[in-house]
Amino acid sequence: MEFIAPELLKYCEDHSSHEDEVLSHIARETQAKVMMPRMLSGHLQGKTLELMVKMLRPKTILEIGTYTGYSGICMARGLKENGKLITLDINDELEAMVRGFFEMAGLTDKIDYQLGNALDLIPQLPGTFDFVFIDADKANYINYYNLVVDRVNPGGIILADNVLWSGKVLVEEGKKIDKDTKIILEYNQMVQEDPRVENVLLPIRDGLMMARKL
Repeated sequence: MEFIAPELLKYCEDHSSHEDEVLSHIARETQAKVMMPRMLSGHLQGKTLELMVKMLRPKTILEIGTYTGYSGICMARGLKENGKLITLDINDELEAMVRGFFEMAGLTDKIDYQLGNALDLIPQLPGTFDFVFIDADKANYINYYNLVVDRVNPGGIILADNVLWSGKVLVEEGKKIDKDTKIILEYNQMVQEDPRVENVLLPIRDGLMMARKL
């Protein structure tokens, strides 16, 4: 998943604002108690998300895929005083842990944590969004994008994680493409060709596709 040497990554982390005790605790608990801890956003990406939100000052953020709440906390910290983060996840087994983390971070008043299938929940959400972070099941990336793109305000951002898919997007000729890789390739191409947005693919961690609504 990491595309630079570990020592260079460490140098980047050492020269980024430090991970505080709440986020360090979430990272440790996720590593120790939750399956597939590599899904955690982590220090470098988390700080990137926080600074993006602080720069853009969105009123409403939609996060599709809460996991253990690390990325949600990072983004919620960047919200202006009356801002709101709506975060959706299908895994109710992590609910108690995640709500505890949100409370520990002192952000329960800024975070609307909803459980269920995002494909069903998104159409029920009122209003528009200024920032959307897609980090859920890859099979539905295109569906999520299509559900939100027309509800993102002009100048708003749609950010999708894992768009380099551990380097699998560089397909060798004649090699069979698995289903998830195929969808990531289709997602990246769809965003690239969408006249409603301008975009850049950032090689941060496993790749972030940033699309700005025109």
